[in-house]
Amino acid sequence: MNWEPKTEERFKAVIAKLPIFHRHIAENAVVSKAKENAKARNSELVEEKDVIAAFFSDVPSPFYSMMIRLLDQSGFDYKKYGFPKNGK
Repeated sequence: MNWEPKTEERFKAVIAKLPIFHRHIAENAVVSKAKENAKARNSELVEEKDVIAAFFSDVPSPFYSMMIRLLDQSGFDYKKYGFPKNGK
């Protein structure tokens, strides 16, 4: 499945900033969920909203604040998609 180029670039920037022992696990989980999200929208293109929703659905709570920081640093605008939800 293809990705929006800017979204893929930002995603790779987030992954590159993760601790080495978490990178592979996080990358696989988020890529898989982002593709599911795109398919659910009947899209053949992974977009920013798919990646953001994947991060927010699959990141364990101990890593939540680090994820927010990395998303901010990488230019993801998660707030325009209604995240964070549930008061987190």
